[in-house]
Amino acid sequence: MPLTKEQVLKQYFGYDKFRPLQSDIIDWVLYGQDALVLMPTGGGKSICFQVPAMVMSGITIVISPLIALMQDQVRGLLANGIPAAYINSSQTGSEISLIEKRCKSGELKLLYISPEKLFSPGYFDFIKSLNVSMFAIDESHCVSVWGHDFRPEYTQLGILKKSFPDVPVIALTATADRVTRKDILNQLAIPEARVFVSSFDRPNLSLAVLPGRNRIKIMQDFIQKRANQPGIIYCLSRKNTEDVASALQKVGIRAKFYHAKMNPEDRAKVQDDFIKDNYQVIVATIAFGMGIDKSNVRWVIHYSLPSNVESFYQEIGRAGRDGLRSDTLLFYTFNDLKMRQEMLDQSGLPEEMKETQLAKLERMKQYSEAEICRRRILLSYFNEETTEDCGNCDVCRNPPVRFDATILAQKALSAIVRTNENIAMGILIDILRGSRNRKVVEHQYHEIKTFGAGKDLKFEEWADYLQQMLNSGIMDIAYDEGHSYKLNNRSRAILKEGQKVELVRFEPYDVKKARKEEEYPLERSKKEIIRDALFDRLKFLRKQIADEADIPAFVVFSDATLSDMAQKRPINKIQMLAVSGVGEQKYLQYGERFMNEILNFARENSGTGSRIANGMTYVETFDLYKKGLSPSEIARTRGMNEITIYSHLAKLYEDGERINLEEYVHTTELKKIIRQAEIMNIRKGEPLKPLFEALNGQHEYHKLRMALAIWERNK
Repeated sequence: MPLTKEQVLKQYFGYDKFRPLQSDIIDWVLYGQDALVLMPTGGGKSICFQVPAMVMSGITIVISPLIALMQDQVRGLLANGIPAAYINSSQTGSEISLIEKRCKSGELKLLYISPEKLFSPGYFDFIKSLNVSMFAIDESHCVSVWGHDFRPEYTQLGILKKSFPDVPVIALTATADRVTRKDILNQLAIPEARVFVSSFDRPNLSLAVLPGRNRIKIMQDFIQKRANQPGIIYCLSRKNTEDVASALQKVGIRAKFYHAKMNPEDRAKVQDDFIKDNYQVIVATIAFGMGIDKSNVRWVIHYSLPSNVESFYQEIGRAGRDGLRSDTLLFYTFNDLKMRQEMLDQSGLPEEMKETQLAKLERMKQYSEAEICRRRILLSYFNEETTEDCGNCDVCRNPPVRFDATILAQKALSAIVRTNENIAMGILIDILRGSRNRKVVEHQYHEIKTFGAGKDLKFEEWADYLQQMLNSGIMDIAYDEGHSYKLNNRSRAILKEGQKVELVRFEPYDVKKARKEEEYPLERSKKEIIRDALFDRLKFLRKQIADEADIPAFVVFSDATLSDMAQKRPINKIQMLAVSGVGEQKYLQYGERFMNEILNFARENSGTGSRIANGMTYVETFDLYKKGLSPSEIARTRGMNEITIYSHLAKLYEDGERINLEEYVHTTELKKIIRQAEIMNIRKGEPLKPLFEALNGQHEYHKLRMALAIWERNK
């Protein structure tokens, strides 16, 4: 009998229920229909083809663009007990031949392959010889010239539908606007495919934007507050990646850089070490990360402005793939924006595409300068309506305080005029603050009327306000003239007509940070401290196991699974399989070691004044029971009421432990209690008082509890 999709989800992936849309998508594919699936990174796209692959007969062919991506996914599938393999250029001919034989014999359920390999001479004929149940096109936005990561080899994939008209095709991507979606369907020759669009909302991701000053200091502080939490820093240039990594290393942060010009072996090692948690931080260009299946990335920083919202959203989506709270931070400067514009101007793209990309950059600018909920801006971009602010972005947490800055702006603009529009930010601030440095005196700027007109403001305050003025179009900048400020029509209206200017009140980074720490206090309850201590122990064990097997830690268990494990603290098979993300194969491989670690932790913390809540007290009772002590002896040893010990034994029995409850309840009593429970249709967990009264109080409560436990297991 083939497994149902629900059975596959539980047995192989360890989840009790599907996420929104997953079940509908799987049903649609199982009906033999084509689909385009849009789900945010971490939304569960892979489940949409991996589960039906296990339900259907035959083999599912997964088209994947990157070797690292297919290796990660296959590693995860094998860890879950799913027969899968990949074929790419990193393998020898004999390795590939062995995999092909397994495909032919029907042993494999999923085969990952790159489009280059798929269309290499004669290889498509091999695919035709297989019993193909489905084609899955991962990262399908690569097929579209309108997408943010176009790959020419993807455009050949339309032949799949033409050659296999009865085999369903499922295309998957994390980001695609309306134009890109339509192009994907046409390029893949599935124009009538049903489009499933999941919510793009990732409420576990906090969103923040900061001005691009003191970036290194801010990042160092940010990362040190997140000790041992893996993260990614995206930079625009190769030099940036090397400089930033070096600066972080100097303060003791385990960081490595990654970019396309590195030696391929070095690049692969850096990526592999990061995935295995050997480094905390990877500083990379966008060459890193597409489809990287590392679920425990806790934060993403953009050192430079991304070129479009799609790229930005996909990159921040690499944080918190496991659903746990994660942070994102974008540094924004007008200089980055102009650099992006110049790169597009010099790109050689056709004018139509250039205009589209410039428009997308403008949307990125709007997000960065937003004074409304940032998440609403992102969701709106992907055509998703929302009527409420998120409460988890910097704008929601700290609504900007605006003030009338007309006179302040006039002072700055006047100084620009009086210096013949030939000065950059630094010298302008020196003039406004009345600094008689060599350059000011040399050019006689100390003699102009506005010299010292802004000495009431600190240098960093003027820098912030000038950046805001530039971003809002109050003045222009000439990068080809030493970054000199220039007046425009709006500048003149402010100077001559007194047009009103409003700016956001400056706040130092330390003030913003302090407020954030007030909103998210570090004080934790005793229960939270113990849970977090157990989580850290389980993480350490996971790393040991991963290192032994030379696999990434998250392949053993995700952070979300370890968090649930630390919360539920399973000590037997039934409890362990109830942990989200623990399937049969994972239990067989790792269950005993993690349960033993939990038991050891419980014993170490027992009787120290920090007793572990929710079930850990049963561990000590069970240990004494296994040593042969009677309930009364256990009660004396532990200094507890005997009735409580009977309650522990009943709970342990319900959880599947080998405990002989029948020796504590006489057969006659047992039959009488169960008969009355059946009459009253008593359910597990209901109050025992009605049953106690129905039996005229002849049987003690602990005997009722044990009798019902026996009845429940027998049922």
